Formats: sequence, structure tokens, C-alpha cells
Amino acid sequence: MRGIPSLVTDIRKKVFTEVARMAYAGGDYSNVEDLPYVIVPGDTPLHRESVFLERAIAGERVRLAMGLGVRPVQTRVLMTDGMDEAAIAEQYYEPPLVNIIPYACHACPTNQYRVTENCQNCLAASCQKVCPKGAISFVNGKSYIDQDKCIKCGKCQAACPYNAIIHMERPCQAACGMDAIVSDEHGKAVIDQDKCVACGQCLVSCPFGAIVDKGQIFQVIQSIIKGNQVIAIVAPSFIGQFGKDATPEKFNAAMKMLGFERVVEVAIGADLCTIDEAKDFLEKVPNEQPYMATSCCPAWHEMVHKLFPEQSKNISMTLTPMVFTARLIKKDFPDSKIVFVGPCAAKKLEAIREDIRSDVDFVLTFEELQGMFEAKDVDFASIEGGESLNEGTAAGRGFAVSGGVAGAVTDVIKEMHPEMEVKTARAEGLRDCRKMMLLAKAGKYNGYLLEGMGCPGGCIAGAGTILSLDQATRAVDKYAKEAEHKSPNESKYKDRIEHLD
Repeated sequence: MRGIPSLVTDIRKKVFTEVARMAYAGGDYSNVEDLPYVIVPGDTPLHRESVFLERAIAGERVRLAMGLGVRPVQTRVLMTDGMDEAAIAEQYYEPPLVNIIPYACHACPTNQYRVTENCQNCLAASCQKVCPKGAISFVNGKSYIDQDKCIKCGKCQAACPYNAIIHMERPCQAACGMDAIVSDEHGKAVIDQDKCVACGQCLVSCPFGAIVDKGQIFQVIQSIIKGNQVIAIVAPSFIGQFGKDATPEKFNAAMKMLGFERVVEVAIGADLCTIDEAKDFLEKVPNEQPYMATSCCPAWHEMVHKLFPEQSKNISMTLTPMVFTARLIKKDFPDSKIVFVGPCAAKKLEAIREDIRSDVDFVLTFEELQGMFEAKDVDFASIEGGESLNEGTAAGRGFAVSGGVAGAVTDVIKEMHPEMEVKTARAEGLRDCRKMMLLAKAGKYNGYLLEGMGCPGGCIAGAGTILSLDQATRAVDKYAKEAEHKSPNESKYKDRIEHLD
């Protein structure tokens, strides 16, 4: 649903904006109880049966945007419960990161075949004839499927000449490549956190906006207000996300208006990642391991560890672009606070790993950053411009699009060994990533470089993005072509890699 404005996206933006506005106002969070009334004004519900229900859901969204958990339904818990601990600049996320607000869930049907009004009560009755369980009969002149007998084989749907039978799936469940969405006793969606890798695809697929990830908007702004040296490191997929007027120069200036001291392209970290992974591949494949998988996508990385633990040793040990960039900046500005701004929900989990916490202090998605721009009334059209962002290469910027990582690594290897053929395979979306890993486990990809992306389309389709996939792809491709340098080997930071590991 990315790129399609809706009531869901409007509410998300309002929540992020009001939380940011409250944070910028300074002081405490004493007016947080008023925010649901600001987000859902008036006395008429927008789409649910009650304005009180809408405000209750908005209240949970505010809590989650501040990094707090969903309150239990069966006990009385104040909206401000836990905020003393959360409303500080040093607060990290407490798992789980991705949450379902139970009373916002529509309890959508799961995996059902249903007969629509297109049924013509035809004489052939093909749907009945092919059903192996006798689950279909005629009721009131239409085919009827007995769900207790149906085994979900889909033969009736394939046989119907009028396409009158549809397959209904719960959108969040269909989007989850880890099969981590299950149902409770009331039919409400529940996340199996042991399986979840926080890719966020369920979040962007829920038409009712019932699935929400935790945020750090309040904490980032608290750090800015405290006077910390807050530096934003920005993923290359930022380009185009904030409208046609948000050029890199204007974006840089707008970030200064929010209170960030400086802005750095994560593409420079992608360049270092490329060089290091190319070296890794040349040293280890096939001498030490049969193939090498790229390390950049945290959801893909976590999926391999959960489902193919014996294969995880084949993932490159190279730092991700986010961590490379953060460590580079911390070397130069040791007292700074680093905020990664990107498209990805899973990066929030990567950042709270014990070995990463000292490098990345906060993570914001593009949606959350948009809320900050709204809170400060930033108008990109009226900004005259600022310094350009021109240190990342075309290859580093191309990491944002599926195939970009493997392509960049392959090109660097060919620069060093023009005669060498590097076989690659890639998958986007966790279901396809799982299929690729099954083949790798079976030895079908020996000698290969494998690229896995948790989101279909790559980082540009992350759960925290605003643009549609097509728009984002075009914007990043253009941005990559505008880079002053093309190859990571032209990066002025390449000699610093060994000091960052």
C-alpha cells in the first residue's frame, strides 16, 4: 500500500507529527493524554464504530511511537505508564519491536475460498465436480463452500469459468515470509515473536493499521534539545521520499532546521561494505566456504540464523553500511549521537544489538522523519538549499535497490580480476529468500555470491518508506547516476576500513 495515501497513512503521520511536536515543545510529556483527541478530533468516528475506540487506538500508537509497549486490554493501565523510563534520550527499544494493537485488528479471514456474486449457477457445476471433499453444494441458486469440509486445495477456483471463486488471505499473514502471523482464540492476528525478524511487511500490508512498530522520535528530539551533537546518517533511499522539492541540498538544510548538526550519506558505508565483501569473497570462496551471502539486510540475516543456522557461517562478516558509517563518524566525532535514518524497521533491531549499541544511538524511518518535518513546519519548496551530499559513489547509492549489493561487489571483484567470472543469485522478499537458501543448502549455489533482501524490491520497499516502489526505484537510479564517483574504489574513505572492524 506504499505510495497510496489513505486514512491509515494519514493517522500514522499525525501520530508521528504530534509526538514530535510535543517533544520539540520541551518540558515533560504531561500533555500526552491530550494527543488522541488531537489525532482524532470531534465526536464522529472516521471509520470505526466509535470515536472512543479510534482514540484508544491512537493512544496505543502514541505509546508505540515513543518506544513503549501495547497496554493489556484486561487491566487498567494509564497511557503514561512507563514514560518516565522511555522519555529519556538514552532509551533503547524493548522487544518486541513490531506489535499488534488487538482491538484495531479486524480479525480478517485466513486462507478461505469463497463464492462471489459472479456465480452463474451453471449447468456444468465444475466447482462441485472437482472438489475432492464434497464441500461445495448449491444453496439459493449459488455455489456454497462448506468451510468445515474445505481443504483449501483451490481446485474449485481453477475450474470456475466465471472466476466466481476467490481465495481470501489475511493480508498481514500473506505478507509475512516467516509465517510468524497466527490467530488467537478470537480470530485476531498475533505475532509469533520467535519467528518474527521485524521486516515490517505485515505492518505495511494491514489495511486497518493494526500493526505498529516502536519508535524513537521523542528520544531523538530530547537528545537534540539537551544540546548533544546529533548527526544523521541517511540511507540512499531517502531520495524522493519527501517530495519533488526535497533535493539533497534542501534535505540537508531541512535536517539542520530539525536540529541535526550534520548529515552524512550511508552510501559511504555501503562503499566500504562493498570493498570488504569483495575481499571476503575472494579470500573465502571456495577455499573456506562453499558460497558467500551478503550481510546488509538485517531481516535476511536474521532469517538465515533462525531457519538455516548451520548456513549462517556463510554470511559475510562484513559490517553493514549503517554500522560502517556510524563507526566512521564516531571516530571523527566521538561524543556525537548517531541517528540512522532509513526505510527499514529491522534496522531498529540491528541497532539494539549489544555490539552495535555504542555505534548507532537511534533509528528513525522516513515516515517518522516526515512527522518531524511536519512538526517544525518545514516547507521544502521555500528552502533555498544547503550543502550537497556528494561523498557516496554510484555503487553505494545503488545498494537501496534489489540487486545493487551483489552488483557492486561483483564490479569491484572484476576491477581487481577482470578475467574472473562471479556467479550471483539474489532473492527479494523472505519467502523467496527461504527458497534460495534451501537451494544453497543443497549445494546448488556453490561458488556463488548470494544477495538476500527482506523486502520485495529491496530497501526502497522497506516498512518505513513513503513512495511507491516504482517511484522510489526511479529516484534512486537517477540519484546514483548523479554521483561524482562510480566505483567504491574511488571512495576517499576506503583506506579507513581496517580501523573500523
